[in-house]
Amino acid sequence: MSSTVHQMTLKNAIGCSGVGLHTGAKVTMMICPAEADSGIRFKRTDISGGQAIIAGTWRNVVESKLCSTVANQGGVEVQTIEHLMAAFAGLGIDNALVEINGPEIPIMDGSAAPFVFLIECAGILEQDAARRAVKILKPVIISEARCEAALVPGDGFSVAFDIEFDSPLVASQYHYVEFTNGTFKKEISSARTFGFEHEVAALRAGGMLLGGSLDNAVVVSGERVLNDSGLRYDNEFVRHKILDSVGDLYLAGAPIIGHFRGSRSGHAMNHRLLEALFADADAWTMVAVTREQTPTLDIGTAAVKAPAEVAAAAGL
Repeated sequence: MSSTVHQMTLKNAIGCSGVGLHTGAKVTMMICPAEADSGIRFKRTDISGGQAIIAGTWRNVVESKLCSTVANQGGVEVQTIEHLMAAFAGLGIDNALVEINGPEIPIMDGSAAPFVFLIECAGILEQDAARRAVKILKPVIISEARCEAALVPGDGFSVAFDIEFDSPLVASQYHYVEFTNGTFKKEISSARTFGFEHEVAALRAGGMLLGGSLDNAVVVSGERVLNDSGLRYDNEFVRHKILDSVGDLYLAGAPIIGHFRGSRSGHAMNHRLLEALFADADAWTMVAVTREQTPTLDIGTAAVKAPAEVAAAAGL
């Protein structure tokens, strides 16, 4: 006999401070509990009036380079939300209010691990409402040039991703992961964002990466990683692309039951894939989540011991 899974939120509010990867702005953020069925919402505490709230949904995604950004009808936005959204997805958090006093989520160490740590320290609360998921009923595929993103039917939630860069160190990488209890935290959450030294100057001239450093990104120079600590995984680059995809897909407004396949895709293509999915009423349906078939990626504990570098990034 199946048992329904309930929605989750945080037990307590918890905060952190940091800099935005692209804006370089110093921000303070609080992740707060929220009522059932409210979803993930962002509140700009530096904005007065009724335009401070932005729902974390695919409908509110606006065009941006190198990150995922949501904005409300008043034009108020929050950018670089993908790592935090991935942490919410990975820990099964359905409802949260993210209060932030600036335009960009702090980059922390460039991964989702500090956010996972913060949420687990705050504790996770089961709510009196059934959890629902978006079940994929038929393949939805978008492609351009040599890039592709697809959602196809499947049990639970799984991701396959391949990347290819003109870099002898990164080159071609492929990774597949089935997300079951704990997989996101153990295998994906610590993978950091990355970039190439020869591109940094041009990106900063274009107003991006103003807060980037070796403390919050893996930087590749030729055949070397410039970070003293090296890589956390041999294939950290493709694992981070999976992390980004998990965060982007959580903008569906619910977990997904199905399989995601990405081939050299990025944020913009992931968002277009969600648009294509919800434009086809025959491609998906909402279902109650049961413990026998669940896309929940992890079930958090009240508190955990985190690696020193993750705790430091979280300001704890």
